[in-house]
Amino acid sequence: MNQPKVASNPIGIFDSGIGGLTVAHALVNQLPNEDIIYFGDTAHLPYGDKSAAAIQAYSVKIAHMLLQQNCKLILIACNSASAAAFELVKEYVATQAVVMNVIDPVIHFLRENYAAKHVGLIGTKQTVNSNVYKKKVDDLNVEIILTSHATNLLASAIEEFGNNQVIDVLLEEYLSHHSLQNVDALILACTHYPIIKEKIINFYQNKIAIIDPSDIVASSVKKRLVDDNLINHHGKGSKQFYISDYTQSFANGTKLFFTEDIQLEHYPLWE
Repeated sequence: MNQPKVASNPIGIFDSGIGGLTVAHALVNQLPNEDIIYFGDTAHLPYGDKSAAAIQAYSVKIAHMLLQQNCKLILIACNSASAAAFELVKEYVATQAVVMNVIDPVIHFLRENYAAKHVGLIGTKQTVNSNVYKKKVDDLNVEIILTSHATNLLASAIEEFGNNQVIDVLLEEYLSHHSLQNVDALILACTHYPIIKEKIINFYQNKIAIIDPSDIVASSVKKRLVDDNLINHHGKGSKQFYISDYTQSFANGTKLFFTEDIQLEHYPLWE
């Protein structure tokens, strides 16, 4: 288990479902030679309505599995898990792999681009109630006003319906909330939400910036690999997908993001 990290080892990515595929897709675009192992914990989706303790238990179990696959870097591609379990996973993994989350790269982006602006945020109940974005933004001390609204049903609806018009009713209800009015930008603080980004852009009639973390996070991962001399320049860009329970929505989701034929491997976490 304590093998040294080497550049030819894969990148591990996990989320509760298809949301993390938005980040995985951006990573593949920026790092085409990297081998990817993706774990979708579909048996427990969505993480957003689970307790912090439950998310921590799932996350450590998945991190263990990814370490067994000799992953050099583990990306927690879920805001709820990033908020609840990042520190614990980092402690568990120790020096065996680099551990990254999807929150810190966005905070860095806000510091560079949105000082003294009013920024809105939508995410799961777990992410919003953790106040992790608020605390990190306040710590920047660059006069960003951040207002957040929990959009509890959205991730589940995206898992179930994809980019279907059924989502429009939910968006109308959630995005009309007073906390999201008169903002300069909106953070999509759930990796599922970029799937419906065009609908969100249309709701705001292109009048505000939509902050999609996918490319921001991918760029941050790339920089970390460069800094740690872990870029794989000669890999084939292989992709392995594991799921804790088979769902048709996940199978459909992989086809949205990856053109090649994807084989899903069932990996029950608790057996």
